[in-house]
This record gives sequence, C-alpha cells and structure tokens, in this order.
Amino acid sequence: MTSTLPEDLPVVAAGDPATRTALVLHGGGGQQTVAPIVGHLAATMHALAPTHPGWDGTTRPESIASVADLAHAYLALLVDHGEHGVVVIGSSIGGWIALEMAVQAAADERYAGVLGGLVVIDCVGVVVDGEPIADFFALDARELAEVAWHDPERGYRDPAGFTDQQRAVQQANGKTMATVAGRSMSDPGLSARLGAVAVPTLVVWGASDRVVTPAYGRAVADAVPGAQFAVVPDAGHLPHLEAPDATWAAIDPFLTRI
Repeated sequence: MTSTLPEDLPVVAAGDPATRTALVLHGGGGQQTVAPIVGHLAATMHALAPTHPGWDGTTRPESIASVADLAHAYLALLVDHGEHGVVVIGSSIGGWIALEMAVQAAADERYAGVLGGLVVIDCVGVVVDGEPIADFFALDARELAEVAWHDPERGYRDPAGFTDQQRAVQQANGKTMATVAGRSMSDPGLSARLGAVAVPTLVVWGASDRVVTPAYGRAVADAVPGAQFAVVPDAGHLPHLEAPDATWAAIDPFLTRI
C-alpha cells in the first residue's frame, strides 16, 4: 500500500521511537496549534505531527480533495511504516480526520490493528441536529476569537500586524480548508458511520467552545460506541492551548488504560 501524501511532507517528531506512536493531527490553524500536545506526549510516546498537504505552504496533490482522502492517506502511511496500535489525537478538523480514519479502518482488513485509540478534541465534521457548526469562513479575526476562545483577548490576532507572507499563508490555508472540509465543515453521512468505530475513544471539549458547543461534542461521543466524554473548564475550541493542565488531566488517564 502506498500513501498519496507528498514525500516531502513536513512531520514534527518527538519522543522515543521505541515507544508507542501517537499521530497528532492539527486543525485549520496549522501544525503550530498542536505543538503543546506533541511536547506533552513526547515524555511517554513517540509523537508524530504532520502538516496536512496544502497547509503552511505545502503542496496538496489533486488526489487529496476531502477529509476522507486525507484519512485514507494517513492510514496508508501508517501501514507503509509497519505501525500498530497507533493512538490518533486530532484537534478540530484533525479530530474529524481521526474519526474518518477509525471508520475506514473498521471497514478494511488491511488496517486491522493499525489503530489503538482515538482522542478527539473539539472536532468538526459531524452534522448534529440543533447544534450548527459556526460559519468559520464568514467570521473576521475578532469574531473568530469570540467563538473559539474562552478568553477572546488571548486568542485575537490583529491581521493588521501580519506580514505579507503570513497573510498569504493564512489565505492559502483557508482555501485548502474550504476545498478539503467544505464550506459546511461537515459530512452529512459521518454520524451514521460512527457506530463502526472499534477502538477506544475519548472526546474532549472546551466548555466555552462556540465553534462547536459542548452539546455537539456530547452528541459526537454518544455516536461512537463506548466513547468517553470530558469537558475542560475555562477553555474554548483549543483547550490544550487555553487550559493545558486540565486537558492533560482528561487525556493522560485514558492513554494509560488503552
């Protein structure tokens, strides 16, 4: 099996390669948003955090045009490298990719044993009645901070202070996200397929997230057989950035049990 990911795709690696592998998948904000997760996991695991094709100046092959394509490419990469029992930890869109990987793995014997668990952090991707996903593409920087952060002042970045290069990267990331995730940031068929997930799953949610609310998160957890659900107080869409200690307190016990 050959992955369709570019051979030169940037991957941050941390921790002992002899330990269990954790694949850390970022959301729309890019690889930098999951750096604290990689740093935390490195003490006990071999953490790998790729930059998704098309983000942060990387090349996106035409063969990768959806979240399902990305999930398939990452699964194929794990198979190519002989990985087993990998824990996939995904934030936002990365959480959606993680769920899609688990659904695909359950349906294809080539992936038997490749995944060992999921940690899904404030994911998008699922359609939940009465709990719409915020229209990310319609929000300006101030509005995005208001819905994504418990403390909006902490999360707000004034676009006027961006360099031309930073602005270009941000715009390119947005175009890639629109292509891969779609304007709705969801797959209407995903919810019905989550019942196939066959690995231990933890769904972690920031209590103040208004991109996707805790009620949305609870619905995602309820759709995955046996999934656990944990709420992180005083945190929004990226609890590992706003409340890292509380986030690790939710995640670490789960990882020790699987």
